[in-house]
Amino acid sequence: MRHKTPYKKRKKRVGRGIGSGRGKTSTKGHKGQRSRSGYRFRPGFEGGQNPLHRRLPKRGFNNTEFETVYSVVNLKQIAGLSEKEVTPELLIRRGVVKKLQDGIKILGDGDLKDAVTVKAHCFSASAKAKIEAKGGQAVRITK
Repeated sequence: MRHKTPYKKRKKRVGRGIGSGRGKTSTKGHKGQRSRSGYRFRPGFEGGQNPLHRRLPKRGFNNTEFETVYSVVNLKQIAGLSEKEVTPELLIRRGVVKKLQDGIKILGDGDLKDAVTVKAHCFSASAKAKIEAKGGQAVRITK
């Protein structure tokens, strides 16, 4: 009588003798850098040929040195805190934000249950509207 449990396919084990079909060179071929133990390839490496990302011309302007990077907090995260006043210090202390970066930006994803005073460096238009609709305040602070 046959078993009703489905057949589980085993992982192919390499380097386990000639009879395994994957013995001797363990599917690595003969000699060369790739056949050695410890070989690691770098993404984009083309065997010493000038790689594609270096062959193509650079385009555009990337002004990341002066960009403002905000730590983002959604309204649903603020609603979960159940506090009357939310400040950047409180968000860091509660673990909502790991790092302050250039400030905190409040986004409008989610809804608030109660009126809350939120102090942050920046607000999206929808977040500000939702906070004020519940009778709360969106106070913009400067760094």
